[in-house]
Amino acid sequence: MAPRVPKTELTGFTGSMIKRFSRKLIGDVPEPVEVMWHNRKVVKDTTRLGAKANKWDAVDMTLKSFAHMAVAAQVGCSWCLDLGYFQAHDENLDMTKASQVTRWRESDVFTPLERDVLEYAEAMTNTPPTVTDELSASLLEQLGPAALVELTAFIAFSNFATRSNTALGIESQGFSAACEIPLATDPKSSGVVPTP
Repeated sequence: MAPRVPKTELTGFTGSMIKRFSRKLIGDVPEPVEVMWHNRKVVKDTTRLGAKANKWDAVDMTLKSFAHMAVAAQVGCSWCLDLGYFQAHDENLDMTKASQVTRWRESDVFTPLERDVLEYAEAMTNTPPTVTDELSASLLEQLGPAALVELTAFIAFSNFATRSNTALGIESQGFSAACEIPLATDPKSSGVVPTP
């Protein structure tokens, strides 16, 4: 499927910088940037917020990575799941666990905290959200207030990104093909896992 809004060439000094930086970092220009380049203010502001969110440090990056992938799998954003898996590989996270995020309920590789984070990510992603007092209390006890606030904001931003990409028809670019361990398929999935 082609994106619902056509990609456009990144132009000017900023466009050249984004292309150069993206190719160095992930090997290609992200398709969401090529689509959203039609409105450079949106690209600039969402890129800045995403970069700032990735620098927040009250929650372990592994937990945030798993949460983002859980959101992507639930929403059906193959682009975010593909890139998230590639980034987990690039950041030397536990790839066995990363590969199992799409089927975390059936998998036995996750710790109780990781399972709570994955459940929280899904509960926040449900429409309407289904976060319970018990789950929030458990995470508050395990992480503390600053980390729970950060995790909540990070998952909310993940929902923004995954839902934007999905609505625009942006699909996997094949980043995860570089990973040695293939992504597990969610038994309930209708095929959101990217094909390497």
